Amino acid sequence: MRRLASVAVFSCFFALPCSAQTILKSEPLMLAPYEVAFVKDASCPSGQVLKVTGAIRGLHRRKTCVVLAGEQASLATATP
Repeated sequence: MRRLASVAVFSCFFALPCSAQTILKSEPLMLAPYEVAFVKDASCPSGQVLKVTGAIRGLHRRKTCVVLAGEQASLATATP
């Protein structure tokens, strides 16, 4: 019984963060190295969002336009 309960709790920690991606309205000022943020702005065509990947000191952020399914994303505001 303990094993079943621990497996259920353990799987929740890994399933919940991946269930939805948050789409920001503006690009965050600070991003940790290799952290990913999705931004909805005018730089990408309709139906796509900007994927911004943080970089280590001295390198530029990587920015690409990607397509996200509607059920995978939720719109949020960026907090400074």
